[in-house]
Amino acid sequence: MPERQCTEAEWKIMELLWDRAPRPMSEITKELEPATGWSRHTVITLLKRMQEKHTVAVDESGDVKMYSPLITREEASQMQTKKLLNRVFSGKASLLINHLVDSGEITLKEMDELMEMLHKSEKR
Repeated sequence: MPERQCTEAEWKIMELLWDRAPRPMSEITKELEPATGWSRHTVITLLKRMQEKHTVAVDESGDVKMYSPLITREEASQMQTKKLLNRVFSGKASLLINHLVDSGEITLKEMDELMEMLHKSEKR
């Protein structure tokens, strides 16, 4: 099976489909064109690639092809997180957290929430 990772461009389409599906290609293009400048042909190419990756399904039973996500936002987020951890942080979540702390990207409140999650996980 092909890799199911979403590129940045594919992620934009997935966001629309997660918000509401199914959708026709014309609606996807209309919503994305102002921010991306993508033509109908660009969206068609992306949707075909996403079908090959099994991240999007197409229903051709009606007059217009309708597209729906085959993976959830959570599944996609997990795949992206794992890819980031492996590529940038040698698979170590502690290196990611250290980076977030050092760069000021994580607040004290978020650190407290993280600690609470760790304590709950430890009790299981």
